[in-house]
Amino acid sequence: MVVTHSAARGTGSLPAPPPKKHHSARVRREAWVFLALALPNLLLIAFFTYRPLLVNMYYSTLDWTLGSTDATVVGLGNYLEFFTSGDAGSVLGTTAVFTLATVGGSMILGLAVAVALNQKIPGRTVARSAVFAPYVLSGVGVGMVWLFIFDPVYGVLSWVLRGVGLASPQWINDPNLSLLMVIIVYVWKNLGYCAIVYLAGLQSMPQDVLEAAALDGAGPIRRFFLVVFPLLSPTTFFLLITSLLSSLQAFDIIKIMTPTGNGTGTLIFEAYLQAFGAYNRAGYSAAISVVLFVLLLVMTGLQLRFVERKVHYA
Repeated sequence: MVVTHSAARGTGSLPAPPPKKHHSARVRREAWVFLALALPNLLLIAFFTYRPLLVNMYYSTLDWTLGSTDATVVGLGNYLEFFTSGDAGSVLGTTAVFTLATVGGSMILGLAVAVALNQKIPGRTVARSAVFAPYVLSGVGVGMVWLFIFDPVYGVLSWVLRGVGLASPQWINDPNLSLLMVIIVYVWKNLGYCAIVYLAGLQSMPQDVLEAAALDGAGPIRRFFLVVFPLLSPTTFFLLITSLLSSLQAFDIIKIMTPTGNGTGTLIFEAYLQAFGAYNRAGYSAAISVVLFVLLLVMTGLQLRFVERKVHYA
């Protein structure tokens, strides 16, 4: 009997096939395509964002007058001066009040407006456009218009108050009223942004959940606080981060309505006054800017670490 070669091998294991080279070649090709598309943007971000950030950190260690060719290295001296001076408490307190008031006011009023605009009422498309319009307007133009409204002598508000026999408050001269004035204008400008984002969240709400809550006997108020608002937690979390970052960096309206920072000296505006005001202290201004950057970084990290735990993603 003749035994063939294939039968002599029996049922032993066969060697593994060689790896396919075309798969690895495709991966390398996709990696090169990704680098070709992403590298220019990454270089631009590195040059125009991270490089100025690092340069500003270096400037914060200098005692440098803007426009001067000489600078003295002081290390952490500018930071120590800021935190040990009497201005630190005032600036940080004003920043905290402005941020909490503008973020809270914009989000609360924005949610209320979004609920109203989500109803089937005539002209709601026009109303939505009117609510969102201030957000896309220039902050300089908005500040100039509202400055005319709040002017205690020639303003529209003073004219209305005089018509009913009341004196106009000194919005511009009183530091407390100046801060309140800027907060009102900033909330008015950013109200539409929060309203539109909340409206998008309301329109994407699962209707079967709302119908089930209604069948269980929950009224409109209970449905809102027990069903609607928890389902809006991803939207609220997004608005909390974006509004907080925007408020901490608010500058244009404050600059136009209170050029000297009378009661409105937030961190970013104080940095501007120190560098381009009467002091020309560029190094000290850079230190305040770094403090603002660290504050933004810490607050964003805390929100991502703790606040996001309470977000319910459907």
